[in-house]
Amino acid sequence: LTDLRSHEYLSRVRVTGAVRQPVSIPYRQGMTVLDAVLAAGGVTEFAAPDRADLFRRNDDATTTSYAVRLDRILNRGELDTNYPVAPGDVITIPERTF
Repeated sequence: LTDLRSHEYLSRVRVTGAVRQPVSIPYRQGMTVLDAVLAAGGVTEFAAPDRADLFRRNDDATTTSYAVRLDRILNRGELDTNYPVAPGDVITIPERTF
């Protein structure tokens, strides 16, 4: 198995890292980063929400990352990094360093 191309696999959005429940959820039109993170139960107390990233695979097989400022979205209502998600996107929320 070298390549996963099934419609079911490609049409999901994944949320990993310091979230309450890492998930792979079906993509819905109009879904945003915040929608996906809330579907994962939100961030944990160990999260570094302003260091989150959205990773998107491009047509040329490269990956582009977008910085997501979840703390600003959740606590200040600043929606400029609440990007629309696309099928196949991966959102990662790292843990804080102590």
